[in-house]
Amino acid sequence: MSRVGKKPIPIPDKVQITLKAGHLTVKGGKGTLERDLHEAVDLNIGDQVITVTTPSEDRKSRALQGLTRSLVDNMVTGVHQGFVRVLEINGIGYRAEVKGNTLVLSLGYSSPVSFTLPPGISASVEKNTLVRLSGIDKEQLGQTAASIRSLRPPEPYKGKGIKYAEERIMRKAGKTGSK
Repeated sequence: MSRVGKKPIPIPDKVQITLKAGHLTVKGGKGTLERDLHEAVDLNIGDQVITVTTPSEDRKSRALQGLTRSLVDNMVTGVHQGFVRVLEINGIGYRAEVKGNTLVLSLGYSSPVSFTLPPGISASVEKNTLVRLSGIDKEQLGQTAASIRSLRPPEPYKGKGIKYAEERIMRKAGKTGSK
């Protein structure tokens, strides 16, 4: 039994939800998100609450019920509050700046790295080393943060690189000289 899938999704005020032929549209104060739903799940939109049901109780349907519930909940939260992901840049001379729709990163390479932000994602830089990404689509925001992190992943010896703010790097001891 899917416990996540059975949990109802509360609909905040000022959020409009429309469902037409398996295509869900969620409109809110921050923007609009759309998604096609799988035919194995049904959405029941009631008074200030959404429930996800399945016509059958087989394993695949139960899994899709939980997945669909999480995706719809993220859509509702995104258009109502939005999502934020924070990246930290560690290393001497490593820094970031925003120029229009481009994030320019100095990461110890011979030239700066330019990363073009996808539409719907905005970035701000604090103290030259904290990059705050924000957007309404959680999936796109996570992918963008992972792409930026992959430009210079943190290394375990000195901790230099780009990491998520909540990430903890397991440090290794370096070589020791023996006589």
